[in-house]
Amino acid sequence: MSSEGPESDAARAEVRDLITAKGHTVDNARAVIARLEEAFKSGDLVLTPDLMVYLDDLHRALEQDEGEKLGGKSAEAARFILRAVDRELDSA
Repeated sequence: MSSEGPESDAARAEVRDLITAKGHTVDNARAVIARLEEAFKSGDLVLTPDLMVYLDDLHRALEQDEGEKLGGKSAEAARFILRAVDRELDSA
């Protein structure tokens, strides 16, 4: 069952704004993760099984070694996963 109320609606809107924000996809993905974790912790959104998988995948796509710069395949993977997150937000 999805969360309802103004806080839930605001959290969804903020996450969607972060997904579509101008800037590097990797930076946007990190901001999305932070905002979602905040929303789950406060109870504004519910962590669905699908979102759990998407966030795990997103964390893996953003992993980097010390000094490594992310781009290319990481950004492509992040874009793909962020689209899935966007579709699942209404269930959160």
